[in-house]
Amino acid sequence: MANALKQKPFLKVHKASTTRATLPPGSALKKLLQIFLQEDLGAAGDVTSNAMIGARRVATAHVVARSAGVLAGAPIVKALANIVSPSLKVRSFMRDGDQFRKGQQLFRIQGSLRGILLLERTLLNILGRLCGVATLTNAFATRVRISGAKTKVRDTRKTTPGLRALEKYAVCCGGGVSHRAGLFDAFLAKDNHVAGFNPRDMAMQIQIAARAARRKHALQFVMVEVDNLRQLAALLRFSSADVDAILLDNMSLPLLRQAVALRDQMAPRVQLEASGGVTLRTVAAIAQTGVDFVSVGAITHSAPQIDLALDMQSKISKRARR
Repeated sequence: MANALKQKPFLKVHKASTTRATLPPGSALKKLLQIFLQEDLGAAGDVTSNAMIGARRVATAHVVARSAGVLAGAPIVKALANIVSPSLKVRSFMRDGDQFRKGQQLFRIQGSLRGILLLERTLLNILGRLCGVATLTNAFATRVRISGAKTKVRDTRKTTPGLRALEKYAVCCGGGVSHRAGLFDAFLAKDNHVAGFNPRDMAMQIQIAARAARRKHALQFVMVEVDNLRQLAALLRFSSADVDAILLDNMSLPLLRQAVALRDQMAPRVQLEASGGVTLRTVAAIAQTGVDFVSVGAITHSAPQIDLALDMQSKISKRARR
C-alpha cells in the first residue's frame, strides 16, 4: 500500500476551479492499456487466431456505431493498436466530442488480421464505455444549456476502479467539467469531516485546516459540503477568503435559491455546487437556481454502454499465399 500511495496519479487536470481532464501521458496510458489487454490474453495469447490465421494475413476493419452517441477515446484507439502492432494503421473519421449517428463508421484499422482480432474486444469495451459516459454527460449538459442557465455539469469520484482517468476525460468530451481527480489534488471537507461541529466552530476549523493544507500542497480548490443555510452562512462569514466553493448537498429548489441569494450578498466570489440525486428530469430546474455547478454521479456510475461493432473486410496478401 505504501508503494501504491507514492505512485503518480494517472489523471491530470488543468489548474482551475473548473477543470478539464486530459488523458494520462503516453507512458501511463500505455501501462493502463497493457493491463486491459492482459486480461484478455493471459499467458497464451489469442490461441484461436494463432491456430487458424496465417501471420501474414492482413485485413481492413471499421469500428461502426450500432447506436447514436458522442465520441470519446479516439487517441486510445491509436494507442491500443500501436501496443498490439506498430504496423497497424488507424484512421479516425471523427474527433472526440463529435456526435455520431447509428450506422456511422468511426474508425478504420488496417494491417495484421491477427493484430486486429487481438485488440477487438478490449478496444470495443473501452470505447463503448467512454462513449457511454460522454453521451450521458452530453444529455445532462444539453438540458442545462436549453434551460438558459450557465451552470456547468460536473462529475464525481463515483467512477469505475481503474478507469477514473479515462471516464473523467469522457465527461469532458461530453460537455461536462471535471471535479477533483482524487483525494490528492483538492481539499473537500464533507459531512463526515465536520460531524459534531456547530456551524461557527465548523467554519473556524475549516479555515485552520484549509490554510494548513494550502501550505503543504498545490490544491486545485478548497470546497466544503453543507446541508443547511446556517452552515453556509457561517462559512461565508468566517472563512470565505479561504474557501473557493461550497457544495450544497440534497437541498430543495427553494433552499438552493436562498443559498444563491445568501452567497451573492455575503461572498460573491465563492462558487456554489448542487449535488445529490440529480436526474435528467431535475437538472434544468436545479441549474436555474443560479448555482455554478451541478455534480452528477450518474454520468459515470450509471452511464449505459454505447453499442459498437468491428466490421471486418479480410483479404489474404500475395506474400501470405507463398
